[in-house]
Amino acid sequence: MSTLSEFLLYWRTTVSRGREIVEAVVHPDHAGPSPSLQAALDAWPGLYYWGSRPEANRLVLIRVTETARRERWWLHGILFVGTFLTVWMGGALLLGVSTRTLALPGPIDGLAEWVHMRAGAVPFAMALMGILLTHELGHYFAAKRYSIDVSPPFFLPAPIEFTFIGTFGAFIRLRSPIVDRRQLMDIGAAGPWAGFAVALLMLVVGLTRSGVAPPGAYPAPMVVQTANGVLFLGDSLLTLGLRNLLVGDGTVVLHQLAVAGWAGVLVTALNLLPLGQLDGGHIVYALLGDRQRALGLVIWLGLVAVGAFFFWPWLVWAGLILVLGGGRLAHPHVLERHRPLPANRWPVGWFSVLLFLLTFAPVPILNSTVGGIIG
Repeated sequence: MSTLSEFLLYWRTTVSRGREIVEAVVHPDHAGPSPSLQAALDAWPGLYYWGSRPEANRLVLIRVTETARRERWWLHGILFVGTFLTVWMGGALLLGVSTRTLALPGPIDGLAEWVHMRAGAVPFAMALMGILLTHELGHYFAAKRYSIDVSPPFFLPAPIEFTFIGTFGAFIRLRSPIVDRRQLMDIGAAGPWAGFAVALLMLVVGLTRSGVAPPGAYPAPMVVQTANGVLFLGDSLLTLGLRNLLVGDGTVVLHQLAVAGWAGVLVTALNLLPLGQLDGGHIVYALLGDRQRALGLVIWLGLVAVGAFFFWPWLVWAGLILVLGGGRLAHPHVLERHRPLPANRWPVGWFSVLLFLLTFAPVPILNSTVGGIIG
């Protein structure tokens, strides 16, 4: 800080988990910044950013103080490949391959035929894994932008007996602190918007390739035909609008890319719930600060009510949110919680709230003849 102190009225330094974080108020003569201050900032061995009005003379500087840890890329690679395989098998169900034939064949010479039978499900696996990967990379690169110590994505494979898409999703770990609500907004919103962009593309392409069932054939707006039965899917406002625009009236028999897009839209809504450590919790806390606590409680109680009366898996999700949050629905504080969110980040937050309203389906699965899904 010796090269910068002459330009500052005062500053405060915090050292936390391998990061030196300096909050400074710049002397009025150098706000802007002056050429001499800019030269000193260019020499700063880290990143910096300015506050927005009315804090335009405030400066945040961040410097990494410890050697970057060695990531266990082998673990992330194994989880990615394992999840790709289970998602691929989920796609095979959509093509009519029975779960009884999903196990790997015994003889080695039968492997080529086994793969050939399931080759048509690769687009589904690539689409859904692309949505999940893009979502997590959105968080990852936004965190890296602020020099936050962040893990690569952990992918979670799932038996298709429990979820026909073959995965419980993915997550990253933030291992150094988030400084303020600006960082929280950027990191929290980057994932849902990145993943949603890919999900929307898959949904649009998939709907144009989907068919329409005969009138009265199914009591649902969308159906997914699998080897084990039929899933009757419900609408969000987004899928309702796209369905009417791209397909028209009648029950839509979804193409596998549309199924991947539908799942990606659902994942977006799940993550945008304004609760605890979910992406929506990050975004709403960045917007409203401690008022997120009251809103989170209302949303959680509403989720429980919908689960109790309409779609019981919401009860499981509500319980899981409590477990992941250590019994808390409120978002934990950032280091500088009293620093306001910059005005140019408010549209990001409110558009993210709108995205949640468009993608949330109160009853995602209306009914099912597939064992082990919702009964």
